[in-house]
Amino acid sequence: MSRSDVLRIVGVAVALLAVPAVAMGITDEVDWGPLDFVVAAALLIVAGAATVHLTRKTADQRRRALIAAGVALALATVWAVLAVGFD
Repeated sequence: MSRSDVLRIVGVAVALLAVPAVAMGITDEVDWGPLDFVVAAALLIVAGAATVHLTRKTADQRRRALIAAGVALALATVWAVLAVGFD
């Protein structure tokens, strides 16, 4: 994975994490702690890296889209489980 890939993945993760950070200043409905941001950043970065790594192995655009959708589905599933807080 190239340096530009890593910078792009981290940039997207930071941009996505800015949404709850800004929302916390606007409303009391969003209540994230530092650990929430760390876990979310780790999930987003790992999902981005997995997508880049796996999509590089094929030139077929349909397969790339399916891989990206699969990674996004896995990310959403883990995120939802963590958000609900199953014990």
